[in-house]
Amino acid sequence: MLRASSSRKRVADCQTDDTSEKKAKRELHPLFSKESDKPSKPTVFKWIKGPNKTLLHGTNLNPKCSTKVAAFDLDGTIILGSFWSKETEGQWKWWNPAVPSRLKALHDDGYSVVIVSNQALNPAPMKAWEDKKIPSIAAALQDVPFRIFGAKAKDQFRKPMPGMWYELENIFGKDGIEIDKSASFCVGDAAGREKDFASSDRKWADNVGIRFSTPEEYFLGEVGQKYTLQGFNVSSMKKLPLYTPTNIPLIPTCSESTKPQTELILFVGYPCLGKSSFYRRHLEPAGYKHINQDTLRTRDKCVREVERALLAGESCVVDNTNRNVQTRKYYLDVAQKLGIQVRCFIFAGNADLAWHNNLYRAYNMPPSAPRIDPRRDLLPYSAIAGFTKDYEAPTTSEGFSEIKTVNWVFEGDAEAKRRWSMWLQLDDKIKKK
Repeated sequence: MLRASSSRKRVADCQTDDTSEKKAKRELHPLFSKESDKPSKPTVFKWIKGPNKTLLHGTNLNPKCSTKVAAFDLDGTIILGSFWSKETEGQWKWWNPAVPSRLKALHDDGYSVVIVSNQALNPAPMKAWEDKKIPSIAAALQDVPFRIFGAKAKDQFRKPMPGMWYELENIFGKDGIEIDKSASFCVGDAAGREKDFASSDRKWADNVGIRFSTPEEYFLGEVGQKYTLQGFNVSSMKKLPLYTPTNIPLIPTCSESTKPQTELILFVGYPCLGKSSFYRRHLEPAGYKHINQDTLRTRDKCVREVERALLAGESCVVDNTNRNVQTRKYYLDVAQKLGIQVRCFIFAGNADLAWHNNLYRAYNMPPSAPRIDPRRDLLPYSAIAGFTKDYEAPTTSEGFSEIKTVNWVFEGDAEAKRRWSMWLQLDDKIKKK
């Protein structure tokens, strides 16, 4: 469903001949705001097929790649937002009569005009948007070459996720053009103000690293309003030491003449809190065997593999969420039967951090990310919510010889940390009080 205008006042402000609420509603969806807006010749608009099935990409006329980019949201910014219906599909109205001339002026000033839009998730309104609305907008902008992206799924392309910007950079890069972010800007109505339905446009600009304005500020010259950016951001995290407590070494020490003691380590914590990466960095080099249900598929297989490894004198790590007492008991019983010590490593972090890391590693890791921490498929949120529901904190009474807490510390280069530190969200609706 296409979103509605964020206020009735906006509709009234954009009427040129009648400010009554009744006429504003009646005239919300005409194809063109007046006769002179109708095109005198056919437009040259086309959709470009590419490898990204969830991202629509189209061009009007022949847009050139420029170092300066003027990015605009569509509904509520260039045109009025509207609810989709079969009767009104494909119809629209300028957000303000000044919009076409401002876009033309930007093009004349050497900017690449780019529209970046989150769109409907349902087939009917999406098809009307693609087949009717966008071509008709292009027909009314015959002297404004522009490029448009439409994110039609909840994935890396949906604002505030920065995927549409990465796609733009890739396209421009093929022409040898590097975008100057200091000279570029974004205009959008999802700005985190009290009247706004979301803050995804402002967050998108913040992620990308370009200036941001609301339509009122850019087209009407109004003073900016207060805003709030809701949702999880890593800047809210406190800096914590890597291990607490740390009075016992991570790996038990032994003399050169003493064989390391065989032990079992159970990891406990939300998905996506770095458990596997922690194993590869710290325990794999020490010879610990990795046992993981993602690989072995069932818990029974994991339990059998633990018993096999311990009988062979191999220390091992069970790298699962191990969320409750009963789940952990399967492994503790095996170790107790064999007289093997068991330690527990709790990976501290809440559901928000887990979901954020999940989005980062699925959608926003840099292409150059090291193979030790590879890109992974997105886990459903139910995997994280399920852990929250069933979690029981480990205690030594279960049979652990020690319980360590591993606090989240990001490990990566400057570009990886920049991407990890972005606003990573798929649903950015503001929760009204």
